Amino acid sequence: MFLLVTGHQGSDGAGDTEDAGDAKGAGGDGDAGSDGDEAGGAGIWSGRRARVLRITGLSLAGLLLLGAGAAGWVYWQLDDNISSVDINGALGDDRPARPLSTPSAGEPLPTGSLNVLVLGSDSRSGEENRELGGGEDGGARSDTAMVVHLDAGRTAATVVSIPRDTLVDRPSCPLPDGESTRPASGAMFNTAYEVGGPVCAVKTVEALTDVRMDHYVEIDFAGFARLVDALGGVTVTTEEDIDDDRSRLTLEAGTHHLGGTDALALARTRYDVGDGSDLGRIELQQLLVKALLEQVARQNLLTSPARLYEVADAATGSLTTDTGLDSLGELTRFGRSLQGLTSGGVTTVTMPVVPAPWDRNRVVADEPEAGELWASLR
Repeated sequence: MFLLVTGHQGSDGAGDTEDAGDAKGAGGDGDAGSDGDEAGGAGIWSGRRARVLRITGLSLAGLLLLGAGAAGWVYWQLDDNISSVDINGALGDDRPARPLSTPSAGEPLPTGSLNVLVLGSDSRSGEENRELGGGEDGGARSDTAMVVHLDAGRTAATVVSIPRDTLVDRPSCPLPDGESTRPASGAMFNTAYEVGGPVCAVKTVEALTDVRMDHYVEIDFAGFARLVDALGGVTVTTEEDIDDDRSRLTLEAGTHHLGGTDALALARTRYDVGDGSDLGRIELQQLLVKALLEQVARQNLLTSPARLYEVADAATGSLTTDTGLDSLGELTRFGRSLQGLTSGGVTTVTMPVVPAPWDRNRVVADEPEAGELWASLR
């Protein structure tokens, strides 16, 4: 759900800029796919919230760096942790054009821009994920979706959030058994992962944006909770009481040190904060991301191989990537290319959306603004 950077952080106020796109309305749902939400108001990605989200963008890209400084003796164990999906092989050539081809393993790093789809999944597979609120049906949906655009020099990044309740035309997607999913018009964006996994998530994003996704990174509920625990927990301050039965979290207003399970519950809470819409949860997620980054900075992981290994093991244990990033060597190589990227070089926006005319609890892309935003990333 959230990914961390272990170095090159700017100050809390560094790099604050205005968002390039405002969400004119936003649907949301603590339990993916329910129909009881109401679209939010304008400007949800602006102001104080957006300043913290700028850190989120760097942190999402930053999970790729965890393990980059690990000693050689842990290399193979961490390498074996990583799961991968051959997205390029599954989708073939029927995809948006790539301005500059991404090199194979061992080739020089590309000099052009790159786009990485980052998903946080509410996986329902496995007892641990179900206990953390992933449900009981064995499926999964994307709980968080962001396109991380890295400039050619790897010194600036634009992170575009796609509201998970956006209604899209979901394309037919290839399945591992050789069959294909049925296309669907007006489908919830986050159902793409549910019906067709990472391959369908990528294909749906590419159909929506006409932007080629060069890489894919995913972490699930259990991985996020283990990562927080490996960091020793996080300290957060809430401005109001929280008593949310759905996320199983009860907190009085004030400062709290949370372990992984409660930190995840805080990230998912929405019904007992603010107006009960997804906007309250977004603010809590921003608060939590900032707390995580501060925890990483306090621990100075790069000077402690043992602690770095513990955190890297927790992160990679629930990490799924495309085959271009499916080894610790490739992740390290990619991470080194981002050494010039700081929080001041990260801008975070949301895809411009408006309430769907036929369903005010859902949103659709606001054109032409959304198309102009995606065109700037090609």
